[in-house]
Amino acid sequence: MSEFHDPANVVNPEHADHHIVTPKVYGIVFVTLLIGTVITVLAAKKDLGIFNPVVALAIACTKAVIVILFFMHVKYQSKLVKLTVISGFFTFIVLITMTLTDYISRAWGLW
Repeated sequence: MSEFHDPANVVNPEHADHHIVTPKVYGIVFVTLLIGTVITVLAAKKDLGIFNPVVALAIACTKAVIVILFFMHVKYQSKLVKLTVISGFFTFIVLITMTLTDYISRAWGLW
């Protein structure tokens, strides 16, 4: 049986070297999330009409992506892990779209 070297670590991606994140990166992420929280509070106090939920969801999604990328280390993982995370988001979007489509169609004749 011949042993071969797999530099891209395709055969066993779970045996890849772990990426060490410096405390400086965690500090920057922490400050970014704090700024996001301040922006959330300021946006909640502003009357943006029908755009209040849109702005709130945009801020929340941005903060969630930062948490997923850095605290869950997805940024430093293999393409398979990234694909799994993206497929989860895609499934979530499909479910939300189907729910909102049903909700909007219930008042179809009342407009």
